Amino acid sequence: MARAAVVGAGMTKFGVHDKPLQELFAEAALTALEDAGVAPPEIEAFYFGNAMGGQTENDTHLGPKLATHVGMAGIPVQRFEDACATSSNAFKNAVEAVEGGHHDVVLVGGVERCTPKTGKDTAEMTRIFGSASHRQYEQPTGLTFPGVFALFTKRHMHEHGTTERHLAEVAVKNHGNGSLNEKAHFGKSTSVEEVLDSPVVADPFRLMDCCPFSDGASAVVVVSDDLADSYDAAVDVAGVGHGTDIVPLADKETPHVTIAARNAASEAYEQADTTADAIDFAEVHDCFTGAEVLASEALGLVADGEGGPAAADGTTARDGEIPINASGGLKAKGHPIGATGTGQIVELTQQIRGDAGTHQLDGVERGAAHNLGGDAATTIVTVMEGR
Repeated sequence: MARAAVVGAGMTKFGVHDKPLQELFAEAALTALEDAGVAPPEIEAFYFGNAMGGQTENDTHLGPKLATHVGMAGIPVQRFEDACATSSNAFKNAVEAVEGGHHDVVLVGGVERCTPKTGKDTAEMTRIFGSASHRQYEQPTGLTFPGVFALFTKRHMHEHGTTERHLAEVAVKNHGNGSLNEKAHFGKSTSVEEVLDSPVVADPFRLMDCCPFSDGASAVVVVSDDLADSYDAAVDVAGVGHGTDIVPLADKETPHVTIAARNAASEAYEQADTTADAIDFAEVHDCFTGAEVLASEALGLVADGEGGPAAADGTTARDGEIPINASGGLKAKGHPIGATGTGQIVELTQQIRGDAGTHQLDGVERGAAHNLGGDAATTIVTVMEGR
């Protein structure tokens, strides 16, 4: 049974933008409203995500600013912050709000500027990103998130024999997908050799194993199941699971297993009355190539230990058995923190509708989105399907 439905979707190109947050978000939000055939006064509540505006741009209390800018002043607004899972959590809460009868028509979205256009260079942005790690136990050591996921991935390599070439195949696949997506930050293909020749960032990750800092915005219109048939091309939200793991990293018993993702996936599948075998495609949080390997296994899309080989043998290619990150993923589409989660929901909506444009997959009816925050301590998994 559907919990809610998405009836409108919009997003900006992910990349480098000069626009302030309000204008950047408006581009995505107004597109979503137009797609749904909904005017701003019809929106009853606004749930949105922005993770770092206060740190990067000295821009806080964004709720009323954004609502005013898109013509929705006066309605309830709630901002969410869960590191990279920020707007996925906003989406989960919006789904719960319409399912519980609190609202019927809700706007959900996220916006972030992470490039030097904020006035912060790469070193400073890396420090700000690192604020999602444990303040007492991890930040003083200089631990960065390339380092966090490198540790996860090295353990996975030790346990399962995953290789650097497997990781490179993930990058090649996602850059190839991104080259077909007009919204992607990186629109060019690459090769295994180019990935393996790029500089080491945090062993085993090289530069081409890492996603970029991006600017961008995304938004969707969520309505109650009772109203969904009143809109054209509604896509059902069948399940949303939310898992939380231990922080700091050193206290996790099996960090490479990403327990929160497994718990969230199990919850989402149960709500949707489905299994991993019935998922046609997925968008997963590939902030690093190793993160896609871990996510594909945590969601049950491939067996444990097979995430790397699945990329190498074409299982997760756009024409493979289970396409993963047909959009290009974070790796190529980009990663504007607060916009990433609802960006995945936009992608699922458009793919299931059949209007994803030049990167449309063939015959997909049910998809999953996996969005994590921090060291995978917050993970949200969403299952969507055709109505």
